[in-house]
Amino acid sequence: MNQDQIAGNWKQLKGKMKEQWGKLTDDDITTLEGHQDQLVGRIQERYGIAREEAQKQINTFRAANKDLWPN
Repeated sequence: MNQDQIAGNWKQLKGKMKEQWGKLTDDDITTLEGHQDQLVGRIQERYGIAREEAQKQINTFRAANKDLWPN
């Protein structure tokens, strides 16, 4: 996968993340790029849910978007 494809995938993924978790800001998502553990904490904080629930939501989201999610 070349840099253009990676950049395009990231833009699509950011849009899908905003659809899924609308309380996350663009700054949140940009800051979290590539840091799933921080994403869990940010979702937990913004939505007032347990860490396990946040992780479950991310796992479900990642499975649904595996073609865009970086390995």
